[in-house]
Amino acid sequence: MSPRRHSQRSHDDEPSGLDRLQKVLAAAGIGSRRECEDLITAGRVEVDGEFVTELGRKVDPTGQKIQVDGVTLTQPKRVYFVLNKPVGVVSTNSDPDGRPRVIDLIKSDERLYPVGRLDRSSEGLILVTNDGELANRLTHPRYGIEKVYRVRVAGNPTPQELGKLRKGVYLSDGMAHVSSIQTKRRFKQSTELEIVLREGRNREIRRILARIGHKVVQLKRVAIGPIRLGTMPVGAHRMLSRDEVQALRRATRGRKKSDADSKPVAKERRKRAPNQAALPTASGESKVAKPRRRKTGSSAMSGYTRPTKKGVKRKKSSADSQRGSQKSGSTSKSARSSQPDARPGKKTVKKSARPIKPGVTKKRASRPGKGTGKPSSAVGKKKTGRKRRR
Repeated sequence: MSPRRHSQRSHDDEPSGLDRLQKVLAAAGIGSRRECEDLITAGRVEVDGEFVTELGRKVDPTGQKIQVDGVTLTQPKRVYFVLNKPVGVVSTNSDPDGRPRVIDLIKSDERLYPVGRLDRSSEGLILVTNDGELANRLTHPRYGIEKVYRVRVAGNPTPQELGKLRKGVYLSDGMAHVSSIQTKRRFKQSTELEIVLREGRNREIRRILARIGHKVVQLKRVAIGPIRLGTMPVGAHRMLSRDEVQALRRATRGRKKSDADSKPVAKERRKRAPNQAALPTASGESKVAKPRRRKTGSSAMSGYTRPTKKGVKRKKSSADSQRGSQKSGSTSKSARSSQPDARPGKKTVKKSARPIKPGVTKKRASRPGKGTGKPSSAVGKKKTGRKRRR
């Protein structure tokens, strides 16, 4: 029997109209991506009369019948707007304080939401759409879409201060970097800067400029990727053309990895000094210096004595006993070297303990009691000239 072949289908062979089911549900306004995934796993979604519980299922929203809880899904028409947001308008869909919203400035029957955020005190370009997938790609730092801002700050930042922003500054939610920062115009008490970001955090520009001691006076966004604000009046909006939408989609595909990026970068090894280096001496001659070897083990600790408390004896360790044996061995060796040589045929001279007076010869003392019949107690007594009287 021939082995069974498994058909492997690449992404390039799939029809371009297919999309993930949870993505289609989110684009239709059913809910967020996570909520749509929960609906699928709960078995509440049907595709062509068949319940689907797997998240990787791909469907064609224009050619297949999709139902949620028995209700047929109608795919809305995707719309894209660009708006010049004025100051005082919030960029959230829900505001408990009842302040004017961005979506209130655009009259449309579709469920719209802004792409990214601009705080209430900021103005400028903001995109509004019902395409959730494109909105996610435009705001996610992974795709690196550039946002250009014109910022007017109080005071005149120095090049050193702007260099700190290029290197990155720490904020409460992590390290923040700017892609580029340039000085456009200088005034007596303020400066106009152009800042490019590839990520979007809450009030990020105001926070990083506050770290170098400059308050933001005016903040205006002038570009998102290939879309420019131009001369659009404040509060006005227009629909994006088909070419502009395609340009946004191309920008969100991300750059392809080059061959240099795909290869792992080898770590640079630290260069070691040569084994022998010629060092100049005072006379001008070069002298070869031998490299020092690093001590390891017990030899590295031979000159170290551990401090102890006063009056407390420290227990001897194995290293101490080893050093003691080495010391005793060295002393015994020195003692052996100080003894006279006892080789045969060589006379040994004993040194006397007492000094001898000049001109006096010292008699050799005989052993007591040797050669005499007298006891050893009587031998060696000095006779005096006087006799003992009876």
